[in-house]
Amino acid sequence: MKLDPNQFGLNARTRLEQHDPSTIALIMDRKSRIIMADGRKILEKIKKIREVKSGIAVVVKTTAPVCSKTLQFLAEERVDILPLKS
Repeated sequence: MKLDPNQFGLNARTRLEQHDPSTIALIMDRKSRIIMADGRKILEKIKKIREVKSGIAVVVKTTAPVCSKTLQFLAEERVDILPLKS
């Protein structure tokens, strides 16, 4: 189920969906590699989501490859990266 990003104070182009009752997925459908700069922006979005809905898990679903530094950075912040089915 798609969620309205405005209720979390995010840009209207941000794609969010309810992954399961306790998890929200941030959708990143792109071909270019996700690097550390992207990881920091992703984390800022996740922090905004967690401010509105505390205690909820947030995952990132993406079709793009993710650099190893970014994977480690997001893992330290308890953010899982899942493959996005196209």
